[in-house]
Amino acid sequence: MVSKNQIKLIKSLSQKKFRNKYGLFVVEGLKGVREFINSDYELNSLYTTGEIFNVPGELSDKIKEKDLRKISFLKTPQQALAVFTIPQQKNINLNGLVLVLDGVRDPGNLGTIIRLCDWFGIESIVCSEDTVDCYNPKVVQASMGSLTRVNVSYTDLKDFFLNNRNVPVYGAMLDGENIYSSNLPDSAFIVMGNEANGVSEEVKKLLTREINIPQFGQDQNTESLNVATATAIILSEFRRGNSIGK
Repeated sequence: MVSKNQIKLIKSLSQKKFRNKYGLFVVEGLKGVREFINSDYELNSLYTTGEIFNVPGELSDKIKEKDLRKISFLKTPQQALAVFTIPQQKNINLNGLVLVLDGVRDPGNLGTIIRLCDWFGIESIVCSEDTVDCYNPKVVQASMGSLTRVNVSYTDLKDFFLNNRNVPVYGAMLDGENIYSSNLPDSAFIVMGNEANGVSEEVKKLLTREINIPQFGQDQNTESLNVATATAIILSEFRRGNSIGK
């Protein structure tokens, strides 16, 4: 059985202010929980409907499905919910490609982008301070465990770029040069902007080069690409360019 205090704490972690207050976040589902348990993240508590994970008894509670529904953020709970400690922000590895997110607000987009970085071997994502929190339950769920392998940090982007002037900054822009005909480096910052407004004016001034995914369809009323879809194409092109001739 889950106590009222446990329910109240876990439910409060849907909000960033309480995640920051308690230093905790929630992971749901067998795959996600297993990934985090097998990572460097510190387990705070685990709630399951069966004997599924090999963790110390004092950290694990076997509960009924009706109790799991009380604490879950999902419409259909998935057998396990775990609470982990939010770690200290790690140093950013500036070698290779680093993805930079400027005001990305949608949790599903960020979760998908984290998975993409995991797939394409991008170790670090640097986020503006107004980008959605990577420990938001919807982000964690959408990342499908990839958050355990991708370092996500938050900072003032202007200061970040000014402190790392030796690294070229590529920004995805509607009027940028065709990415398919561009020579792309194997070490750079790649900036993706807000879903509605793109890259902010402040960050635009600090771009080294502007790149664009050209539209081949003829209908000019077609909506612009979703930021996660655009990120997939751009990371693929950077990796493809880096692999040619190697």
